[in-house]
Amino acid sequence: MFLVHGQLLPIINDSGGNTSQTQIYIVHVLKPEGVSFLGAEDLETWHKSFLPNTTLDTGEPRLLYSYKEAISGFAARLTPEEVNAMKNKDGFLRANPSKQLELQTTYTHELLNLSTLFGAWSTSNSFYGQGIIIGVLDTGIHLTHPSFSDVGMPPKPMGWNASCNFPGGCNKKIIGAQSFYFRPSARPPTDIDQGHGTHVAGTAAGNFVNNADVLGQAPGRAAGMAPRAHISVYKVCWPFPIGCESAGVLAGIDRAIQDGVHILQMSFGATRGNEPKSFDQDDVAIATYSAMQKGIFPCTAAGNNGPNPETLGHAAPWDMVVGATSTDRRIRATVMLGDGREFHGETAYQPNTFPNKFLPLVFPGSNGQNNQLYCLNNSLSGINVRGKIVMCYVGGIDNILKGDEVRKAGGAAMIVMNFITLGNTTSSEAHHLPVSHVNYKDADQIISYFSSNSTPTAKITFGGTIFGVRPAPALAYFSSRGPAKYNGNIVKPDVTAPGVNILSAWPVDVGPFPSGLKKKTFNFLSGTSMATPHVSGIVALIMSKLKNDNKRQWSTSEIQSALITTANTFDLDGKPIYDEATFNNSANILQRGAGQVNATNAMDPGLVYNIEPEDYVAYLCGIFSNNSGKVSMFTKNNTQCTRSIPGEQLNYPSIGVPMGSSSAMITVSRTVTNVGDANEVYNGSFTEPPGVAPYERPTLSKGFLLPESLKRKEMEQAIPVLIGTKFDDFVQLPLEMQWTVVNENRVKLRYCDGASFAGDSEYNVIAQTINTLYFRGKGFGMLSFRICCQKDSCLQKRHYSQDVQLEDLQPSFIVMNLLNFSPRQHVKCLSDARFFFDVQIPNPFHSFLQSLFVVWSISRTGKFVAI
Repeated sequence: MFLVHGQLLPIINDSGGNTSQTQIYIVHVLKPEGVSFLGAEDLETWHKSFLPNTTLDTGEPRLLYSYKEAISGFAARLTPEEVNAMKNKDGFLRANPSKQLELQTTYTHELLNLSTLFGAWSTSNSFYGQGIIIGVLDTGIHLTHPSFSDVGMPPKPMGWNASCNFPGGCNKKIIGAQSFYFRPSARPPTDIDQGHGTHVAGTAAGNFVNNADVLGQAPGRAAGMAPRAHISVYKVCWPFPIGCESAGVLAGIDRAIQDGVHILQMSFGATRGNEPKSFDQDDVAIATYSAMQKGIFPCTAAGNNGPNPETLGHAAPWDMVVGATSTDRRIRATVMLGDGREFHGETAYQPNTFPNKFLPLVFPGSNGQNNQLYCLNNSLSGINVRGKIVMCYVGGIDNILKGDEVRKAGGAAMIVMNFITLGNTTSSEAHHLPVSHVNYKDADQIISYFSSNSTPTAKITFGGTIFGVRPAPALAYFSSRGPAKYNGNIVKPDVTAPGVNILSAWPVDVGPFPSGLKKKTFNFLSGTSMATPHVSGIVALIMSKLKNDNKRQWSTSEIQSALITTANTFDLDGKPIYDEATFNNSANILQRGAGQVNATNAMDPGLVYNIEPEDYVAYLCGIFSNNSGKVSMFTKNNTQCTRSIPGEQLNYPSIGVPMGSSSAMITVSRTVTNVGDANEVYNGSFTEPPGVAPYERPTLSKGFLLPESLKRKEMEQAIPVLIGTKFDDFVQLPLEMQWTVVNENRVKLRYCDGASFAGDSEYNVIAQTINTLYFRGKGFGMLSFRICCQKDSCLQKRHYSQDVQLEDLQPSFIVMNLLNFSPRQHVKCLSDARFFFDVQIPNPFHSFLQSLFVVWSISRTGKFVAI
């Protein structure tokens, strides 16, 4: 029975439409007042009333998904004209084109101290995530892998009745399994062609597996963060060309909410250059808002689009956004050059039959051809690489495919080399031939050796699994960075977690002699996709402890607060977390968030910051300038904005303060809740950057009031930490400030090919570390210079508008145009330039203007130094 006050919206035309003109739209509508939806059929009827008709000319249905919980709306095949006509219908809010999202691609439980004597798995906290259900939205799962055995698992929670589409049923570990393939599908969510979902699920909640390794490397006992948590699988990502369609992702979230999962594990995000620009265009953020309102914790990947700023794939305050760091483990493969110098790289495949002797070294990309620079498919024909060690840059195709190309051409081994953008982050992949993946600085020296020797040689030796490498953890180059301008200065990402060379479950055999499906195979993967399930599993541990201790379940914002305020800002040696993209700089708040997640401390955070539902509404009203229609997309009813607050006033466990030339004072308040012992005293303190004057209230028992006022003088740094101490505990509140300057000078570049750029723009100015200011902008007007380069030599004339010391300038000043890139290529002429170098670091997939600039900085001593 379908009850409605008034009539359903009429069909407006009879055109059938055809698939060549239609695309998938996600349509947001208001719930009709006074209507009770009694079933899925009634909901579909309501949604179909917005459509011009129910089928296309091909007979395919227009309506793909009717969403019940994630959003108020549906996904359908429509033309732009049909969407435009729909805007006149009562109840219509917005239609967004469905977007293509992408996946953000053993030992870590020890690295995070879960299994230590007083860790989160210790006797007093030994619930291992029991009773908690993690909803994994990904590429499916390999059900028969031992990581998903139900040995030692408790029965599924009472009342759980989600569908299982595996023919033989599920078990006590995997308690739900569904697929979404352009409509809810009965297909089993198997994961034999991608592996990503299997790997992610194993990291979050894989059961204990003894004797796990990858081709004999990193042997040990594998386990997820929450090995006794249950998993419900929602396959929303498919092989190319389908990928992770946002319409299907919303369907998976919708079903997970209805099923009653406790955590949403989502290791996917926007493609590069398509990061969300506003919340009303971010359908996933709208869906996770609905999940949060139901008490479900959304855990999302920051993205793999670093190291550039403003590249986050998720930025909603109710989403836990996770960046990626390295571990102190390396699978060592050492390159020794003919002159005796050694460079440590990585690879998982380490054959003991590879000869320990020097072989000729060859660099196919020395001619400047991109396809040979990256050893792309069929690029080595006509080049003599037989029996030689081949040098290939990262980029273009997967590193393992490069090795296949080298092996096909007769090469004996391969050196995979980082560009400057990739910094020190290397991969221990399961290659099919001997390989060493080296960092940028080492690659540069190997290239220099090759260029200066008429008969260069090298050999690769294998050192197996090495622990204790420093610095660790370090921020991976690919980890996406803030700020996210559209979220009202909410600091993102939130935290980091291990995401480089993570060992976890894998559905098929790996290495040079694969034999198809295996019951017990593991693999190394890197990405924020790998970091995110670490946090999802830790959240399960927190929820499980509260549940089994019969304590009040914390709200999603309180759990988020516990993770953020207890994160580690220092590495294993007590030094600031290092950024692998910049070689010698520590990562700041906009890059690494609050720091490395600390599972043990997060279970006892002391004080937490809670956000009430009505505060989120007020925040959205502020973000959308009291546009009730946009806010209603989140609340799913007709919401009128009666109160609005700016982002910095949301009771979030970090503070991002916008500062402008007219800003004399900004007052920020926070409310804390004591979830620790009943009688604890916290002393408030403030670690301030230059130019920030704090105001502190007296110490209070059972909590403290944070400094209320932040006064701007001359802002120079932006990495203070707000701390409240209680004996051996502390609560920290990350604080980030940013301001803007307008370029007062015309930017004018004249390149040899006649390309030029000129214009005035507004740019962010953000502090990089405590000791180094980092300026992003092509025309800040602080320095002027002239460069003239001829062939292999570069004569430099510099004219500076400030007194800048020159000792730290590198001897060869290189600007690269990557439309036709080759290593060590000098600019032939670049004159009358007045600009700073932009943050856009050389990348073979960027445009000319994006690729022309290299990252530099000015230190506090006034030196102009390369980073």
